[in-house]
Amino acid sequence: MENLNPQGLVKLIGAGASIIYLLTDNERRTEGIVVQAAARLKGVEAPYVWNCIDGLSRAGVAVPDSIDPLKALDFAIAQPGPLLFLFKDISWFWKDGPFIVRKLKEFAARAKSKVLVIMGQEEEIPEALREDMVTVEQGLPTIEEIRAFLEQIQEREPLLKSACAENPDLMRELVMTSQGLDLVDIERGVRALRMAPDATGADIVKALFDAKQVIIRKSGIMEFVVNEISPTKIGGMENLKHWMMRREKAFGAENIAAGINMPKGLLMMGISGCGKSLFVKGVAAEWRLPLIRLDMAAVYEGTHGTPEASLRKAFRTAEAIAPCVLWIDEIEAGISNQGFKAEGGSASRVLGSFLTWMQEKTAAVFVAATANAIEMLPAEVLRKGRFDEIFYVALPDVKAREEIFRIHLSRQKIDTTGIDVVLLAGSTRGFSGSEIEQAVLSAAFEALADRRAVIQQDLMAAISRTVPISVTMAEQIKKIEAWAFKRAVPASGKYNP
Repeated sequence: MENLNPQGLVKLIGAGASIIYLLTDNERRTEGIVVQAAARLKGVEAPYVWNCIDGLSRAGVAVPDSIDPLKALDFAIAQPGPLLFLFKDISWFWKDGPFIVRKLKEFAARAKSKVLVIMGQEEEIPEALREDMVTVEQGLPTIEEIRAFLEQIQEREPLLKSACAENPDLMRELVMTSQGLDLVDIERGVRALRMAPDATGADIVKALFDAKQVIIRKSGIMEFVVNEISPTKIGGMENLKHWMMRREKAFGAENIAAGINMPKGLLMMGISGCGKSLFVKGVAAEWRLPLIRLDMAAVYEGTHGTPEASLRKAFRTAEAIAPCVLWIDEIEAGISNQGFKAEGGSASRVLGSFLTWMQEKTAAVFVAATANAIEMLPAEVLRKGRFDEIFYVALPDVKAREEIFRIHLSRQKIDTTGIDVVLLAGSTRGFSGSEIEQAVLSAAFEALADRRAVIQQDLMAAISRTVPISVTMAEQIKKIEAWAFKRAVPASGKYNP
């Protein structure tokens, strides 16, 4: 599939395509592109446009008795070329409509200098039409399109014009923020600030950022994660931090934030509650990149189409928003050896789509995948080249536990003057980072209930009441550690390049 633009559509028509199926989520913008393409084709002029309510019309003039799709297709077949037809709703009729399929094949056979463009949202097309139809995808606007569009809006919107005059870098920031938005959403975001005459350039950026969050949330399979986590607020994981620091030093933080020389990605596996997800947020915050979380369970629900179609939509969205961090949490929930047996062909196609995209993606999308049971993943996912590195996140050692205690005590604004943090770290062997956090929260709650400051005894009591995951899941943890030995780089400890 190609990404649709007027030049590409003209080129496709010039190459002899008689029926073109346009996959699009934005009918208005797609129709505009078709109209622009028609204006560039010699002798075509305005296209005929059909929908199931109004039938055929051209430049506002209706064609009588053309609401029935079969009659509309008969009209298209009978007209001499050169002509361009745009059918908006016909994909809803061909699923159980052999007559529609036959008429379309007749059009393809007798098209000559005529082209029929069909709009649709689903990738599935009748098998009988595959040889006669070219499928093209209209993706989100490119950086060049966004910049040109914002410059046009700037001439119409005094607020944007004055903000750009005050800050020469604002236009570049707006273009980067607008990636992943359609042109209609960009204009809506800017116009929303008309009622706020004192709005600044930062307010415009925030309005576009908020619009992006809403759109990604509406996709149902992705979530825009707002986070302010810094790697300095994560205890332990020296190797992971060193890995990130080395790439930052090699490529430059500014270049990475702009999507230049973006690393491919990381796969972090290990015990639940030890900070894998936290570190993903830290990477995105440190590199000043938007963080998008992909819900693999939602991919398989079928609410938003087939699993493979949902996954491709997620990848397209991530590429449009690039540079960004795509967080695939618990990747084994969607791509696993067991899934092949349970889901059959669907799971195989999802794996194929994922592997192909990881290998061939050129967009600045840093993939951060986390897994609790990495042994469930197929060997193809773990092969070198899919990810830059595979790290194993184990239970924190005593030094890391001390750091984690200090971070959470500071976050709860607890005075550590009378608290022996070293003793706390030594008393929590086998605790995960999340269990340490809960112990601190529990101690803070008890002190708050008694209207007093937190003391050492509160923390020790909370620790004594906690049964750590290293006890409740001892056998499973040993199994994970055995798998990770010599297969993954330890996230903590002295860095070994």
